[in-house]
Amino acid sequence: MDILEVKKIWSEIKVELRDVIPAHAFYSWFDSIEPVGFDNNIFSLITVHQLAPQIVRQNYFKQISEALKKHFGHDVDFDIQYDAAFAEKYIKEKKKESAKPKSIHADEDEEQKKVLDNLAKMQSFSNLNLKYKFENYVVGENNRFAHAVAMAVAKNPAKKYNPLFIYGASGLGKTHLMQAIGHYIIFNKPKLRVRYIKTEDYFNEVIKNIQCNDRISRMEKFRQKYRNIDVLLIDDIQFLESKKATMEEIFHTFDSLHNNNKQIVITSDRQPKDIPTLPERLRTRFEMGIMVDITPPDFETRVAILKNLGEQVGMDIPFEVYEYIANNFVSNVRELEGAFNKVSAFADIEGIPLTLEFTKKVLNCEASRKELTIETVAKTVAEYYGVSVDDFKSSSRNQKVSGSRHVAVYLTRELTEKSFESIAEFFNKKHATMLYSYEKIKDELKVNKELDRTISDLKIKLKEL
Repeated sequence: MDILEVKKIWSEIKVELRDVIPAHAFYSWFDSIEPVGFDNNIFSLITVHQLAPQIVRQNYFKQISEALKKHFGHDVDFDIQYDAAFAEKYIKEKKKESAKPKSIHADEDEEQKKVLDNLAKMQSFSNLNLKYKFENYVVGENNRFAHAVAMAVAKNPAKKYNPLFIYGASGLGKTHLMQAIGHYIIFNKPKLRVRYIKTEDYFNEVIKNIQCNDRISRMEKFRQKYRNIDVLLIDDIQFLESKKATMEEIFHTFDSLHNNNKQIVITSDRQPKDIPTLPERLRTRFEMGIMVDITPPDFETRVAILKNLGEQVGMDIPFEVYEYIANNFVSNVRELEGAFNKVSAFADIEGIPLTLEFTKKVLNCEASRKELTIETVAKTVAEYYGVSVDDFKSSSRNQKVSGSRHVAVYLTRELTEKSFESIAEFFNKKHATMLYSYEKIKDELKVNKELDRTISDLKIKLKEL
């Protein structure tokens, strides 16, 4: 395909993209993109902005892919690269245009340039990771409310839910959700200044400035850095414990921003009231907005997260692989993603399909199963439900006993290598009864979210033993 035809196609695609991409984003990133070829089913593009390749891929991959598919009638890959020579030529042409008498569109062009410059600066200033967006945040029952509140904050910062306090155990997606707020604001409200900071890094900055000879002027600059912004995102606030100087700085920064109607978003692994050394005046300020929690994802959500990861890497992955990983990595999203990244990387390196057998081999989950005994599983489940192991072995038809016994049988089969015969012998039941218990829980997990959360909790407890 010759270059003229390629340019014609891109021109038509841009018309379609203009309707599905926000105006400021389109003028900022797409106006300066140039097509350079189409070969081996790859549509090649170049740009004058160093940030553009990453931003375009992260934010508008789906829109471009759909537009290309619509035009060609089949899936088409695209590649976008920064081109220094093209950038130099582009700048020269812009300078020539600026030397000409201003047209009726001069003000519009100038405004577009300002938007572009601001976006580029804010992307750097904000300290955000481009991979953390609402678009790739998987919503489940464990985080639905937190996600809804975060979206409301992103769309209308400082209007309500200020401050927003997000809490939950490590690795559940708090940072992702917080940074998604920041990215949404940058790309949809580019005039607002956003900054993300980890509490530990904030502390290190405080100490560094205090130790300087000119600490008075340095501390004043530091304060202005965090108080002259519109949206402050503070991650892992629990690290404030026992750091008196940092607490003092955050207190005054909080008051300054809040009094000036600026948005504050905070994350922590626990609620303010559960951070022992947090001063009362800080605690009350953190609690004055809205607090939302994120809990471990249920089975359905874990599978959805894995499928999303699979789509991102473009691999054809059997559902049983997702199911296996979701059943064995239940504690948090970070652990789940780590397991997937490991098996997908191994499969890619070795150039083989990602099968269930290969997944088991790489993750070696069977090794951890050998450490558990039937007795350990039964005892843990019994304690969880407030019954005894002897109850499990009895002929009791009590609903609480039989229900918890089903769970114990299911977990024993899932987490150990014991056969149904061995399990039946331990529980003093028939083989068919144990098989029924296992299948009953397995089927119920598909529709019962509360049971899935219970199973996840018990797996975490057993993993910690």
